[in-house]
Amino acid sequence: MSEYFIGIDSGTQSTKAIVLDVESGEVVASASAPYDLIPDLPAGHKEQHPSAWIAAVKATICEALSEANLDRAAVKGIGVSGQQHGFVPLDANDQVIRPAKLWCDTATSAECDEIISKLGGLEQTIAAVGNGVPAGFTASKILWLKNHEPENYAKLACVLLPHDYINFWLTGQKTMEHGDASGTALLDVRNRAWSKAAINAIDLRLADMLPRLIQADDIAGTLRAELANEFGLNNSVIVSSGGGDNMMGAIGTGNVKAGVVTVSLGTSGTIYACSSHPVIDPKGEIAAFCDSTGQWLPLVCTMNVTVATEMVRERFNLSHSDLSTAVASLPAGNDGLMLIPFFEGERTPNSPNGTGVYFGLREQTYSIPHFARAAMEGTTLGLNYGLNRFRELGITPTEIRATGGGAKSQEWRQIMADVFNAEVVCTVSEEGAAVGAAIQAIWAYRKHTGTPVTIGELCDRYLALDETTRAKPNAANVALYGKMQMLHDRLANDLRFSFSEHRQLIAQEH
Repeated sequence: MSEYFIGIDSGTQSTKAIVLDVESGEVVASASAPYDLIPDLPAGHKEQHPSAWIAAVKATICEALSEANLDRAAVKGIGVSGQQHGFVPLDANDQVIRPAKLWCDTATSAECDEIISKLGGLEQTIAAVGNGVPAGFTASKILWLKNHEPENYAKLACVLLPHDYINFWLTGQKTMEHGDASGTALLDVRNRAWSKAAINAIDLRLADMLPRLIQADDIAGTLRAELANEFGLNNSVIVSSGGGDNMMGAIGTGNVKAGVVTVSLGTSGTIYACSSHPVIDPKGEIAAFCDSTGQWLPLVCTMNVTVATEMVRERFNLSHSDLSTAVASLPAGNDGLMLIPFFEGERTPNSPNGTGVYFGLREQTYSIPHFARAAMEGTTLGLNYGLNRFRELGITPTEIRATGGGAKSQEWRQIMADVFNAEVVCTVSEEGAAVGAAIQAIWAYRKHTGTPVTIGELCDRYLALDETTRAKPNAANVALYGKMQMLHDRLANDLRFSFSEHRQLIAQEH
């Protein structure tokens, strides 16, 4: 009899659940449920109610199990992927104190500066935790609560990340694994332990508010009896350690060995690679994360990818097919029109006050196709800023594996191949983080039951590349984009001071 594992991907816009058949390797069912950010918050504030994630997890598990029509006694485990960096504050009764501040919240930039200052500057901060403290990371959100909502901070008893909170709901156990924990700026990534210096920069008492750390192949616990009854599952079903969406996306694209680099094109954009050792960036631009396989995951994140393409598509009432046709109608280089796509501020390069800038507008480039191609090229050049930093730190990509909504576009894959100067290919499964979560759950279950297997063996067993999606770099376009990259980087850097001035003007007007 086959065994089944559930993979959950709880993201910024929706939650997806899949059911993976261990014997066939197929995803036999999937379900998704959307939700929104809390509307009408001040500029820079991005928040959600954790209850929305829980409702979506419950709904998608029920729907996926119903669609699979399987013997529910054969379900052995659940793995959870969650959006990184979000701050879920719990009180002494394990109740959520206020909505979660998310990875894309840039309202905490002053707190970032405060933490870095207390640690003695960026160099000392990187020495303490291996990372800087960009606005996306959790540490600044905790200090923001202390500075701006002292009455809520006084209630704070436990700090969880989004996937930890879902694991807590599933099992009743509060845990955190090293991959997601490394995105808090509170973990010393070299030693996989909480940093006393970073904790003390916020509050000495914070050490008692952090959950216990567990290994990537450990289980967070077993399914609560109440939920087991509701889902029709055994209460022996394990819940794996889980991890952040990037860590699970790495597993779900087979990025568990050196040379493979994953590029995720979603609301945000991420590039990450597998490393057997910590990759510490002295500039603090590359996040020195741990992964969720016991290794490390150097990563760069840009906050504006499909944000840019969707803005163009929606403003001009284009279908996804229309957008692709518009992009394909123009040559590489877009006749000189370039986009700096910092619509939501930016994390890499660090520009929390950034805005979108079209550079090269003239009569010939003032058209819908030019705006569309500028969005794809501009966001890809932004990602390549990070990939070039990878190369400077000794990470050499042999293959780019693309995932996320943007990876479905043939035009975008070719732009990536030309900008990155590397072959780009997708996996057969489009459920990267959810499949990664299910594979990690198999890994943890096998260890838990005394039949261990390596994560590499599991990825080889359950993942395959879709060769029909492979894009190879065009030499002429590579040369052109190399010149554009230099201009793009220089513009982004030169505009940083102007972005801050502009944000101050907007604040004065309102």
